[in-house]
Amino acid sequence: MNTRLLWFAMVPALLLASAAIGQQFPMLDMVANKIVQKYQQSSCEQLWQERAHKQGQPKPEKEQQAVQLLHTDPQMRAAFIDRVAAPIANKMFECGMIP
Repeated sequence: MNTRLLWFAMVPALLLASAAIGQQFPMLDMVANKIVQKYQQSSCEQLWQERAHKQGQPKPEKEQQAVQLLHTDPQMRAAFIDRVAAPIANKMFECGMIP
């Protein structure tokens, strides 16, 4: 019974924390949504082709700046990874891109 009460007490706190992250980094939230949507809407063939095409190519300047920002801000990096990791990993697993 106590674990059930603890669970019900944690859910609102988690929802508030999730909303705070979105409010704290609105641009990050927009970029994360775009990336997740890209992976969800792409076929495995498209992802494999993109992966092959991008190998050895330099990243665009804006992408390099975004990555640098994530390197310098651990809180923003954690929020970004929390948003994109599971959807990307699931799609990559489905496509045989990770074991």
